[in-house]
Amino acid sequence: METSRKTVYKYSIAFKQKVVNEIECGQLCIEEAKRIYDIRGGSTITKWIKNQGKNHLLAKIVRIEMRDEIDQLKKLEKEKAELESALAKAHLKIVSLETIIESAEEELGIDLKKNTVNKQSLNQFKDGTINQ
Repeated sequence: METSRKTVYKYSIAFKQKVVNEIECGQLCIEEAKRIYDIRGGSTITKWIKNQGKNHLLAKIVRIEMRDEIDQLKKLEKEKAELESALAKAHLKIVSLETIIESAEEELGIDLKKNTVNKQSLNQFKDGTINQ
């Protein structure tokens, strides 16, 4: 079975700076630079621009929302925070209960987590005949 080798393109720092400078000077746009210099990656030049701190060259994304969308988002964020809080409380409760069970197991000398508990142990426990 033959395996095809993938070609990886590495660009020099000077080349990256040249391309970004041409975009910054207005000589080229990002798409033109990709085409002229045969740069194949979809976000390669964008990464170069960000790495060189020239974010002003990138398009800004503006989101326009209806008022009820904003309210809905706030409501969902509040609900998420409440659920996260409830989950944290439940986790703490589980940890506390497991600690109590472990302490009881050590003190009573039986495994309380098993599904099948020895009937004799239960009867002794109910009668109060287990050593304390």
